[in-house]
Amino acid sequence: MKAGRTTVGNEQKPGFLTKERIIAQPGFNRWLAPPAALAIHLCIGMAYGFSVFWLPLSKAVGVKAPVQCEPGIGFIQELTVTHCDWKISTLGWMYTLFFVFLGCSAAVWGSWLEHAGPRKAGVVSACCWCGGMLFSALGIHYHQFWMMLLGSGVIGGIGLGLGYISPVSTLIKWFPDRRGMATGMAIMGFGGGAMIGSPLAAELIKFFATDTDVGVMLTLIVMASVYFVFMMAGALGYRVPATGWLPRNWRPPDSTKVGSMITKNHVNVKNVFKIKQFWLLWGVLCMNVSAGIGIIGMSSPMLQEVFGGRLIGINKLYGELDKPQLAAIAAVAAGFTALLSLFNIGGRFFWASLSDVLGRKLTYMVFFVLGCALYVSIPESAGQGNILLFVGAFCLILSMYGGGFSTVPAYLADLFGTQMVGAIHGRLLTAWATAGILGPVIVNYMREYQLSLGIPQQQVYNQTMLILAGMLLIGLLCNLLIRPVAKKWYMTEAELAEERQLSHEKIADIDSINSVTHTKPSHPLIVLCAWLAVLIPLGWGIYKTLLSVKSFIS
Repeated sequence: MKAGRTTVGNEQKPGFLTKERIIAQPGFNRWLAPPAALAIHLCIGMAYGFSVFWLPLSKAVGVKAPVQCEPGIGFIQELTVTHCDWKISTLGWMYTLFFVFLGCSAAVWGSWLEHAGPRKAGVVSACCWCGGMLFSALGIHYHQFWMMLLGSGVIGGIGLGLGYISPVSTLIKWFPDRRGMATGMAIMGFGGGAMIGSPLAAELIKFFATDTDVGVMLTLIVMASVYFVFMMAGALGYRVPATGWLPRNWRPPDSTKVGSMITKNHVNVKNVFKIKQFWLLWGVLCMNVSAGIGIIGMSSPMLQEVFGGRLIGINKLYGELDKPQLAAIAAVAAGFTALLSLFNIGGRFFWASLSDVLGRKLTYMVFFVLGCALYVSIPESAGQGNILLFVGAFCLILSMYGGGFSTVPAYLADLFGTQMVGAIHGRLLTAWATAGILGPVIVNYMREYQLSLGIPQQQVYNQTMLILAGMLLIGLLCNLLIRPVAKKWYMTEAELAEERQLSHEKIADIDSINSVTHTKPSHPLIVLCAWLAVLIPLGWGIYKTLLSVKSFIS
């Protein structure tokens, strides 16, 4: 993956996708950068909503009902079997691969992204994510699960990683005065992608379903086509500021103050694994995500098992309910899950923006101290049957879970500088991959262990909440130990100049910084249209989610 160049006569000119071509000209409005990032993140965020396909795909052969495979067929055979349906547990491996390859691709190609620029990375992400969906659709046509794993899981997962980190460095450089808010806007889009994609997929499946087809293949083809248009528009809309550009009337904070957590210097990504601050922040992210992600997948069954019939005004335990009553509380729990998703999305923007005021370290201290107190309070509120306190605690926890994702890029920029923050962020996402295994394992296996001891279903999560609170205390300790990076790790002027040459950067002159950039702004109508293009689908997704929440509140 190298930036391409074209030759005209004896002069080399940068190719269409190279970083040199997207250095912003004087007059570019920086508020055009966030919609470009959102256009990509709202599409790849559908990874969170892929479970909407599991149920129809589990009866892709039988259509009306699943065709069970004979007992001797295991996972390996299911990769190529054509005469029987896939189990939902088998289909779930696609979800696992999404986030494994997201973390791996972000870590492996983060440095390439810094040199190639966000446009090329966005285009590659669009081709991988949408191409993977199309290959999965072909796998459904031939009923070959290995094609679905390769298409969406591997190729799509690579697209996820590149798309996820593509705007980080760009937005931080456009908004040095509001780093948290800038990254919060983009990463909010990743959380919101499922809010748009899941109901859209459900409507398309219903439209394409026939007596002989469950409708998923055509749904994937349509969604891949729509996503490709949006992602390409976002990728081609990226612009990067010239080196040295600053917002008008703003100057960087004094980094020479004792204890300042914001540096003007820059760390090379090749050295971050040697720096203790990186590993402390790795622990901060891993513990925060583990505690949150562990309850996301179990939020619906947890509410049902803890409160049982009280969710619908019946004084019965979960195990005492009949099928219609179980269906009724499942509908209520679905609304609870939708409510959590709203707090997850809102928290990504709220907490990241607040970190611009509080500082990144203090914001994470709030996450850990408040989160620990909330986890400890959950068994008590559950024992008292206080649904309001129980739900309120989880809503706050999920807001801080999302806020942890959106605040960490700004934390990295504060500590390690902005030059290679995208690549460093890619390396840090290995903490997400670890948390994606650690959190669910703790919650699921602790539940099974508690049940094996004969503990009632409404109490099986009590010990788990205390364990998750303990994990947050570990994260708090890691956060308290973070100090400014030692000077020996900063790039020298010569190393920085070499890195900027590799990244094909253009140095802004003082006139561009202080006057020209602000005298010829982009037309306001262009900015408005860019924002409407991403806010309209996001608003539709929020509306559909609120409809689900209504069933819970009522």
